[in-house]
Amino acid sequence: MTRTAADEHRTVAHVFTDRVLGTDPEAWDNPAPCEGWVARDVVRHLVEWFPAFLKAGVGVELPKGPSVDDDPVAAWATHRDGVQALLDDPATAHKLLSNPHIGEIPLAQAVDQFYTSDVFMHTWDLARATGQDEHLDPVKCAQLLDGMLPLDDVLRASGQYGPRVEVAEGADVRIRLLAFIGRKP
Repeated sequence: MTRTAADEHRTVAHVFTDRVLGTDPEAWDNPAPCEGWVARDVVRHLVEWFPAFLKAGVGVELPKGPSVDDDPVAAWATHRDGVQALLDDPATAHKLLSNPHIGEIPLAQAVDQFYTSDVFMHTWDLARATGQDEHLDPVKCAQLLDGMLPLDDVLRASGQYGPRVEVAEGADVRIRLLAFIGRKP
């Protein structure tokens, strides 16, 4: 059975939610692996960039939760539930997202490709910042890495990824993915 974008988001968001819920309240200001960020900024990033992307590309507005500064757990939960509701809505299958950089693509595909994969990668950032389980699904890691490798120059030029980090030959796929996106695992 083929997994849908809604299934994929549900799975990836569940793991990220576990890290959000597992964050000690004192750890929200711990440094994160993304330069200049703290743990709360990992949540802030996901909660803030994606609603603007959806609104501009398809006119969809997600529910607004509390500020990440006031309550990162509730901010994430409101956002996560809004994205899941969007993906679970049968009307989503007929919507197209339009963006000057990527053209027109089905909304569910855009969510999966740009947002859910971002949640997946930032799961490691939040786990690292807060001293939690840093495991990432190796199959998903391989899938993302295989899709990103041919786009190396484009991804670096976007400014969304740090310089590639060298790792030992034979490193596992999680380490290779993290190094590719500029993390120092």
